[in-house]
This record gives sequence, C-alpha cells and structure tokens, in this order.
Amino acid sequence: MLRSPFDRDVPVQLELQELLFDHVFQRLGVSSQGCVDHPIILTEAVCNPLYSRQMISELLFECYQVPKVSYGVDSLYSFYHNKRQNWPCSGLIISSGYQCTHILPVLEGRLDAKNCKRINLGGCQAAVYLQRLLQLKYPGHFAAITLSRMEEILHEHSYIAEDYIEELQKWRSPEYYENNVHKMQLPFSNKLLGSTLTSEEKQERRQQQLRRLQELNARRREEKLQLDQERLDRLLYVQELLEDGQVDQFHKALVELNMDSAEELQSYINKLSLTIEQTKQKILQAEVSIEVDVVDSKPETPELDPLGSEQSLEDVDSINEFEPLFAEEQPEAEKPVAAVQPVFNLAEYHQLFLGTERIRAPEIVFQPSLIGEEQAGIAETMQYVLDRYSKEQQDMLVQNVFLTGGNAMYPGLKARIQKELLEMRPFQSSFQVHLASSPILDAWYGARDWAMEYMNREEGWITRKDYEEKGGEYLKEHCASNVYVPIRLPKQAPRTTEALASSKVLAASVSHSSDQV
Repeated sequence: MLRSPFDRDVPVQLELQELLFDHVFQRLGVSSQGCVDHPIILTEAVCNPLYSRQMISELLFECYQVPKVSYGVDSLYSFYHNKRQNWPCSGLIISSGYQCTHILPVLEGRLDAKNCKRINLGGCQAAVYLQRLLQLKYPGHFAAITLSRMEEILHEHSYIAEDYIEELQKWRSPEYYENNVHKMQLPFSNKLLGSTLTSEEKQERRQQQLRRLQELNARRREEKLQLDQERLDRLLYVQELLEDGQVDQFHKALVELNMDSAEELQSYINKLSLTIEQTKQKILQAEVSIEVDVVDSKPETPELDPLGSEQSLEDVDSINEFEPLFAEEQPEAEKPVAAVQPVFNLAEYHQLFLGTERIRAPEIVFQPSLIGEEQAGIAETMQYVLDRYSKEQQDMLVQNVFLTGGNAMYPGLKARIQKELLEMRPFQSSFQVHLASSPILDAWYGARDWAMEYMNREEGWITRKDYEEKGGEYLKEHCASNVYVPIRLPKQAPRTTEALASSKVLAASVSHSSDQV
C-alpha cells in the first residue's frame, strides 16, 4: 500500500482507494454502478496535502460522478457537535487518535492552521510499548502477547496518572499493588501430555509408539537391503568381466570402484553377501516376532484354596482360641511417607499481572522519551502553542480546552490536562477543560449535524463545476474544514526594452565571431 509521507493513514493509490469506496458504499446500501447520486462528506488530516485531496476529488467526480463533496477535519466535527449555547467559539482542541495527536487552536470559529502542532504518538505506539513491556516480563508467553490483545488491555485496564512519579511511588507498596493489580487470563489447554490418561490409554499409546518404531526400522532395513543388493550386483558384474576375459574393462571398473586387485573385489563381495544375509534374517525375525506387551506392574492376587471355604465354623473357633498363645510381638512396619509433589496450576501460569504497565503505556503521549522518541509531549506542545498568542487570546483559548479522539477515553486524562494547565498558567487564572460526549463517534455525529444544516447551502460544498474550473485540490472552507492554501505559480517577469537591446547586441557579437571563424 502506498501512503502519503505526511500521514500514514492517507492512502495515495487510486486502485486501493476505489476498493475502499466500493466497500463503504456497499455497506451503506448505495449502488456504485454508474454513479453515486449522493453528496459525500469526507474527513481528512489536518493540513492535508493538496495532492491527496486532488486524487480523492478526481476519483469521486470522475469515477463515481458524485454531485458535490465536502472535506472536513474529524476533531473539528467533534468540536462542532459538542458545541453548546454557552460555549465560546474559540478553544484549544487536543485530539489524540490511533497514530498521532494534534493540538488545534480555534479562534472565532475558524481553525488557525499556522499554529497547529502534531505529535507522532498515539494509541498504536502505546500498544506496541505495552506489548514490549509484557513480553520482557513474561518471556514464556511471547507468542500469546499479541498486538490486538494489548489494544484490548489498553482500552479496558489502562489509565493516565494525574502525577506519574507519585503514582509510581504508590505502586511500590505491596498493599496498594494487591488492591490495584489487574489479572488477565490468557487462553490455554487444560490437557497436558500424560496428565489425564488412564493406565489403559498409556499402555495403548506405548504399543502404538512401538509399532511405529518397528515399522520405521523395517522400512530402513528394506531400503538398506535394496542398496546393498544393487551394489552386490554391480560387484558381481565386474567379477564376470574378469571371468569372461575382458581384462581392460575389468581394470577400468576396478578404478571406478577404487579397488586395486581381484582379491580385494572378492573380499568386498563376501562381506556384502554376509551383510545382505544378516539383514534378510532380521527382516524375517521382525515379521514373525510377536509385539511386546507392556507388563502391568500390579501384583497378582494369589488364588485361594478351594478347601478353605469348606472349613466349618467349629474349626475356625478352635484356631482363634490358640492364637493368643502363639502371638509374637512384631515391630510395627514403618509407613511409607508419601512424597509431597507440588501442585502446578496451569491457569495461574497463563495469567498476566498488570501493575505499573497500566500507567506506563499511555504515559508516552506526555513523556515520549519513555520509548526513545525525541518529541515534546502534550503539555510542552500545548504550552508552545499558547505562547504564540497574546495574553488575551491565551485566556480565550484556555476557557475551552476540548478533548476528543480515541485516547480521550483513558480515565484520568481530563484531570491530567487540568493539572498541567494549572502548572503552566498564571496564578489564579481560570481555565476550563471539556471532554467529548463520545470521543470516538462524535466526529461522525458532527459531520451529520453539519450536513443536515448546510445541505441546501453552497457553503462548504465543492460541486462538479468547481472541480472542473479550479482543479481537484480546490477546497471550500467552512467551520470544520482545513484552510485552503492554493498553489501560486511564479509569474514570468515581462521583458523590458533594455533586456531586448542587450540580447540583440549579444546575438550580433556571436554572429560576428562566427564570420571571423
């Protein structure tokens, strides 16, 4: 898959994008044969390259014949959907998704694209970091610690610490660890080799293994016998050459066999014949031999004397009378001490204990140095963006800090942003942090709300006429869109009279020199 160098989620291969559109239209129940007679709203990356937008517009207008298209930013749609009556039109959007995190300042309802900042860290990097941590902690479950399972752990068990160092100090306490550690059960098979087999099944398994070994040995003997027989036939053929008087061919054959004389040839023939005969006897013995049965180690019960059952009750009573007289004191036999074997719990062995990993993985968006990234975290980037504005504009932006994106679902993110703002803002200054009602779906809800409001307007919609006149990279701005920066080609400067005169003089001098030559 070819992707844009600006964003790993922006495909730049038209054939692939066409397959994606066909799949989406099919899931929505829209026929894509011939044309798609529906307006289309697409989300794009912040400061999306014109080339990527041009390719998508060309595909939609030329291949699907759509009537009109609108482009917007997902986090701005989410901001638009969560906008309430008392909310200001300005704000600072923190959008943290799967691949990256954006800090977007919005002034008077419009995106200030010049001061947008991006951090190349998101949920994907957090999942990879958590996978690496757990694989180092549990090397025996290396294959079971998959990336999809790590994403599930991030969604269900991770949280963002309000104070990372202080939270790590809490985890050092055994009591705190026992109360807050989460256990995740990995899939496993409860049937170990030989653990649930009965004695009959074990005996049958041994017999099957013995049969396989016998068959394997018989096959090897037959193959060896065949090879030895072929070699013996070759040696006998060479010996017949000597008997027939073909001495030259006999000596050539001896050289090929790496032998020196006829006596050595006869010695090899005798040895090989003996080996073949022994192999045939072994094969014959293996065929007529009876399979060895595994003898059970249980002691046989001796048969009782049938006459003992015919003794009368009087004989038994007389024997019991004399028994105390002949009783001898016998030392008590020592009872065998049963060896205590440790009980192996297979389920506990396949458990993952999630302690500090619950806060270490999502912390990378605030401290990218944890994974070796030389980038600024959310707090430093937010401070950098605010410093580019005046104090009045800063106060306006911090009154509406809006959190959206998949990573906004981490518990504790809002409290962490409030703590960071409290540290960076002046003493006794006010700020407000808002969390999207549905950080994952609010972008879709916002695009729906915008489409319902602007369906019959021309604002924000790119028609086919606009596409044909202004090109595929053209963008009509609206409250949730990027800023359109058209390509300006440098104009050629008009040629002045002085430039024309100098060119004529240069041409005349060139022609004069050519005449002299």
